[in-house]
Amino acid sequence: MIRVNADKGIRSMSRKAIAIRHLAFEDLGLLEPLLLRHGYRVSYREAGVDDLKRIEQEKPDVLIILGAPISVNDPMRYPFLEDEFRLVSELAGAGTAVLGICLGAQVIARSWGAPVTPMTGKEIGFSSLELTEAGQDSVLAPLADGHDVLHWHGEECALLTMAPSLAETGMCNNQAFQPVPHVLGLQFHLEVTLSSFERWLIGHCAELEAAGLDVSALRERARECLPALEPVASEVFERWLAQIER
Repeated sequence: MIRVNADKGIRSMSRKAIAIRHLAFEDLGLLEPLLLRHGYRVSYREAGVDDLKRIEQEKPDVLIILGAPISVNDPMRYPFLEDEFRLVSELAGAGTAVLGICLGAQVIARSWGAPVTPMTGKEIGFSSLELTEAGQDSVLAPLADGHDVLHWHGEECALLTMAPSLAETGMCNNQAFQPVPHVLGLQFHLEVTLSSFERWLIGHCAELEAAGLDVSALRERARECLPALEPVASEVFERWLAQIER
């Protein structure tokens, strides 16, 4: 269980954001220009290539752990996951802001002691979220109007003891959670832009074929959903940045 030092906040004078990336095309997307506008120096560390243990020594103000098509329960195959668990525990406990997206959210859940288990099927595609009462009063509030977001996962996080679910769908009842104000887990992908979506269709082609999904239909849904979602997604991230910078 992570113990948070409430006396240590985010340092307003030093802005450094480090993102752990697992696949080249699953990057920060629209979040990167927002971080730059807020004065953060943004850099990536490549999982499986870079030494993730060194991140703690670099003392980032924000750590973002991005998505990947692997299971958070498989550190025997992917030993860098143990480094990610340790980073979340140490940095979040010291007051560093942490954002986890998809696999990153599952890393946060595991670091907080919550299990991550397979769902009844994969949730891939665009659909709306239902914000919970806690979610309506959170940084996710801009999503309350029913915007369709991108889902791409086959596992779900159990509810954290101190963090109620902020959003749910029919397939997954814990789509977002915030155990402490400076730590946010998002099971869905708000960072993806329309201009980058084709890379997802290429990079995940085997998974899409195995799931029997229509690539052309997904592409069309992206054209329908992402242009309207991008400003709303930006507002969610802006709210979280404002929250961690207080």
